[in-house]
Amino acid sequence: MTREEVLEHFKAVIALHPEIKLKGKTMPYTSANGHMFSSLNKVGELGLRLGKEDREQFLTDHKTELFVTYNTIMKEYVKVPESLLKEPEAMLPYLEKSYQYVLSLKPK
Repeated sequence: MTREEVLEHFKAVIALHPEIKLKGKTMPYTSANGHMFSSLNKVGELGLRLGKEDREQFLTDHKTELFVTYNTIMKEYVKVPESLLKEPEAMLPYLEKSYQYVLSLKPK
């Protein structure tokens, strides 16, 4: 998928969660309480921030890896597989887990 296609799929998932707003024009992301919890990198990969247990489960279940952006491994982020991103209803619970995770963190 192209970066634009990934972004359109991600917008479709976000549209299912009215409390979450997409921010950023050139580097789209979501945040809450001052913490970013999803990001689209320049090569068109989507990263989702999850707590430790959810992150480990996601990596195993989806046979994916940690998210990399600007040549940096984002240790709390997983790379969302395109197959999951194409299914907004299947992706929504992970977006919710990510959102709830950052809400549990101390606000910045």
